[in-house]
Amino acid sequence: MTLAIIGGTGLTQINGLTITGQQSLETPFGNPSADYVFGEMNGKRLVFLARHGNPHRIPPHKINYRANIWGLKQLGVTEIIAVAAVGGIGALMAPGHIAIPDQIIDYSYGREHTFFADDLQHVTHIDFTEPYSPALRKRIIHGAHNSGISITETGTYGCTQGPRLETVSEIKRMAQDGCDLVGMTGMPEAALARELELEYANISVVANWGAGIGEGEITMAEIEKNLEVGMGKAIELLKAITLLPDLTLV
Repeated sequence: MTLAIIGGTGLTQINGLTITGQQSLETPFGNPSADYVFGEMNGKRLVFLARHGNPHRIPPHKINYRANIWGLKQLGVTEIIAVAAVGGIGALMAPGHIAIPDQIIDYSYGREHTFFADDLQHVTHIDFTEPYSPALRKRIIHGAHNSGISITETGTYGCTQGPRLETVSEIKRMAQDGCDLVGMTGMPEAALARELELEYANISVVANWGAGIGEGEITMAEIEKNLEVGMGKAIELLKAITLLPDLTLV
């Protein structure tokens, strides 16, 4: 199995990853967000991609998700751990916390969300009952337990369009729908990985409370401060995952 890490806001590079090379790719769906970076962590080789580009410049609704995922498949990747900055909705989802969602609700629109759109021989419907790989989620949770990192092991990720943050009423609606987290990049990334039969799981790093849950306006200074703490935990979690004996990489 070959593991890829997709880094979101606050994670354009991984401390502790020894870079061994990088590669640009052209895909049938255009150019990925950035070059694919090859590296080693704890003696294990992996592929890293900065979802928003490096430097961070591509907003969530403009990311070429199809090119990003297709390129990883082309490189022989079989597993993807997607790291994402999110807002907290559920009571346990305080800023700086990490959650490993097991469900997702898609509120985004207008995105190129499938590989099965044109020149088809037959219509394809993927099963998306469990949008995140149970086996890969279990490995992430195991890594958290081994490293002593506090996480919430389940949760529902609500994917909004962005790039603006949500209104108080939108967050209230999402809470009523059962969302614990709100982000802008979870879809169609998860579904595209499933279409290419890649194992995919998400590490959500809570950067702020959703609108109306915390006090006052949400500021970028607040988000950046919380991400510095949360992404540090996420990197330690990734290191712990690469130490697991059942994780076989290239």
